Formats: sequence, structure tokens, C-alpha cells
Amino acid sequence: MTDSLPQMIDAVYDISAEMVPASYQVALWDALVRHIPALSGDALVGVIPLRTSTSEAGMLLPRRSKLVLRLTASLAADFASLSGQVLDLGSCTLQLGSGKLRKIQAYPTLHAHLVTGGEDEVTFLEEVTVRLTELGIAGNLLCGMRNSIQTPDRSIHGYSLVIHDLKPDDSLRLQYTGLGADRRYGCGIFIPYKVITDLD
Repeated sequence: MTDSLPQMIDAVYDISAEMVPASYQVALWDALVRHIPALSGDALVGVIPLRTSTSEAGMLLPRRSKLVLRLTASLAADFASLSGQVLDLGSCTLQLGSGKLRKIQAYPTLHAHLVTGGEDEVTFLEEVTVRLTELGIAGNLLCGMRNSIQTPDRSIHGYSLVIHDLKPDDSLRLQYTGLGADRRYGCGIFIPYKVITDLD
């Protein structure tokens, strides 16, 4: 049951920017922590990956892009302090608009852009199966592309992953806990996924 887990909620912000650096995740996290230092002390806090498209100059942001933070309920009171802030990402800035809190809903199919794990697909799926069993979550797995994030001191590797046929309580548990490490960089965070056709 999710009653035994810390309550989680999504904080959603309008953003204004044309692009972000190719490896924006570290700079974005550092900028967020500068505004809300308490974020760094909670391992469950995560940043849902921005929707981007690749160009020679960087990662383009579509119109009406959103920044979404997955927060423990204890940090929800701090979310309003980010509204209107400008986040310095080094080569560019990210202007935040108004923010709102959004309750996490149960969906039968969830997707994560990058779940950290094994070097090959077979090992990765074995590791994920063990983690899900430990969490008491049952679902069918669909492994996608291998992805990576470059930080100043290491490379983070893993695969995109769809988990479907989830029961409501398992769906919420998976969204609350995630899978694997580096949630602050967008890894292992699951969001609703309605069509199992595009796993990039």
C-alpha cells in the first residue's frame, strides 16, 4: 500500500526559453538548489526531464514547455518561491512563470526516459525485475533506447522503460519511489504514457 510511503506531489511551472544546453540536467538541478536548498536533502525529490528536440545549438524547447518537480509533500510549501525566478543554466537562462501543484494519478502505463542500470538490455531488465519485486510491483516491461547523461565527473547510463498493465496502487507506488539512482537529474522518474510505440 502507498500509505506507508512519503506522500509525493508534482509542482508544475510554466517556462520561457528557446533552448537549453545538451547536458542541462546538472545545471538545472544546481540552479534549483540555489533557490531551494532543502531540495538537496531529500533523495526522493526529482526533476522530470524537459521535453526537447535536438539541434546543433542545443536542445530546443517547444512552446508551452513545463518544468515539473516531483516533491515530497513536506516540500510542497516551498514550491511557490520558484514562481517568477530566473534559473541560470550557464549558457542560457530559464524563466519560470507561475507554478501549481498537481496530484499524482494512477495510470496503467508509465514511462521513464532513463532508468540507470546494466550495460546490456538483458542485464538491465533483470535488475529492474528484481527492484520491482522488492517493491511489490507487478507489471509488464518494455525496454527502449539506451540513453546517457554527462555530468562534470561521470557519465550516467541506462535505458528508457515502459511498464504497463499496472494496478492503481502499483502505479502510484512506482511514481512515488521511482527506480534507480539520480532522480535529481531526471532518472528513474515515471510519468503517464498512453501509447506504447515511441520509447526514445
